[in-house]
Amino acid sequence: MKKRVLLKTIAACAAVLGFASAQAQSTPIKFQLDWRFEGPAALFLTPVAKGYFKDAKLDVVVDAGNGSGGAVTRVASGAYDMGFADLAALMEFHANNPDAPNKPVAFMMVYNDTPASVMVLKKSGIKTPADLSGKKLGAPVFDAGRRAFPIFAKANNISNVQWTAMDPPLRETMLVRGDVDAITGFTFTSLLNLEARGVKVEDVVVMPYPEFGVKLYGNAIIASPKMLKENPAAVKAFLLAFAKGMKDVIGNPAASIQDVKARDGIINVELETRRLKLAIDTVINSANARAEGFGQINGPRLSLMASQVSDAYNTKTRVNPDAIWTSAYLPSKADLNVLPKK
Repeated sequence: MKKRVLLKTIAACAAVLGFASAQAQSTPIKFQLDWRFEGPAALFLTPVAKGYFKDAKLDVVVDAGNGSGGAVTRVASGAYDMGFADLAALMEFHANNPDAPNKPVAFMMVYNDTPASVMVLKKSGIKTPADLSGKKLGAPVFDAGRRAFPIFAKANNISNVQWTAMDPPLRETMLVRGDVDAITGFTFTSLLNLEARGVKVEDVVVMPYPEFGVKLYGNAIIASPKMLKENPAAVKAFLLAFAKGMKDVIGNPAASIQDVKARDGIINVELETRRLKLAIDTVINSANARAEGFGQINGPRLSLMASQVSDAYNTKTRVNPDAIWTSAYLPSKADLNVLPKK
């Protein structure tokens, strides 16, 4: 009897140790989003929900964010291992903090085109970028479209605009009320927010930056140099699992929104599904993304962006494109073949 109990005890201990060993083999990764749990968050929440990261021996925790600048600084501080951020925000951090010891690096492009655009109401009579000269524009001070507006203005000969700052929730409201003539923002965010405030989509004039001479990249996956150096296998495994999840999200956006709802139960499922589809159609499965390949960049285009950001953001030092990007961890082109034909 004692022998049987002893054997059971040994077996139980072995099971516990085996479980602990399996857990220990998983690499923990804290991931910082650029924004709240809205439609595009499915890009990261779906591979978590489907167990793709877990299958890759990764214990990935995804947290909501409050802007690309915050995502960059939190990865730089070591509070997060990886994040999702606008490439211009990353460039600005590098150029303004040349001596920072832990400057994050981008290693997979997700939004091949910037989602930034200028939006106006048709009733304003503004039809083209040139009509914005002398007008009052509104956006939060940290808005990517506002920060990059000098590039848009130069490409379209716009001058003498006046800016009004506000908190993000007031941006679309102030346009509807007529407090400003135009706003900048991510198309898939502000357009749907305007609709939620009673404006019909057909009554909005949208001027996407990529369609008016601004070839900036959008959001990329970033990581700390420490993570890249100490866990290259984990980084590569993360990207493989992420690419697998991307296929699912692009193939069935409606189903993927359920993974977002699991994290934030009060989201409007229909609205966030439309937001995700709009993001896919405009900045993920774009003509540039299909030409360059999902996840990848074009060297001369990156260099041009670095120069434009240096000028528009008036950075302390010039942006070095070689310091902010690496392709060393990207999966094979076959694994990155996630975009459907347009």
